[in-house]
Amino acid sequence: MSGASGKRLINNPYTKLEGYNCFGCSPGNDLGLQLHFYEEGEFVKSVWKPKPHFAGYKNILHGGIQATLLDEIASWAVQLKLKTAGVTANLDLRYRKPVFVDKGEITLQAKIEEFSKRIANVQVALINADGNICCDGIVKYFVYPEQIAREKLYYPEFEKFFIKD
Repeated sequence: MSGASGKRLINNPYTKLEGYNCFGCSPGNDLGLQLHFYEEGEFVKSVWKPKPHFAGYKNILHGGIQATLLDEIASWAVQLKLKTAGVTANLDLRYRKPVFVDKGEITLQAKIEEFSKRIANVQVALINADGNICCDGIVKYFVYPEQIAREKLYYPEFEKFFIKD
């Protein structure tokens, strides 16, 4: 479903899989991040409100959680923009500013920067409520051919990512 803003909401088709409990995106994982996604042009994005139990130092979002958030959004960019799935090969992130868990929602964004020889370089960023980039970098994904992604990673039919009006 697209709105006037050019956003297209993304459905999570994995919720129908028995035993699905992804730390990053399962809405049923009470201990997880419970991310939701949308497309906006060449980007896949998510808006997420940090919870205090994801802090490392007092009131600062743990760096490992930041890395997980960016790894997750990169995965969804691969699935939506390359229409297949893969696995993380490398995370190269720069932590630029602290992310405070009590300062509102953050935005995650990812776009495919380059795709060659089954390696996708996904540009990622974590942006705080004030619009500052707090963490960014490149996530390299090893991308499977679609048939292998279906067999090994439960990649669904592409249309299942979108809710019909």
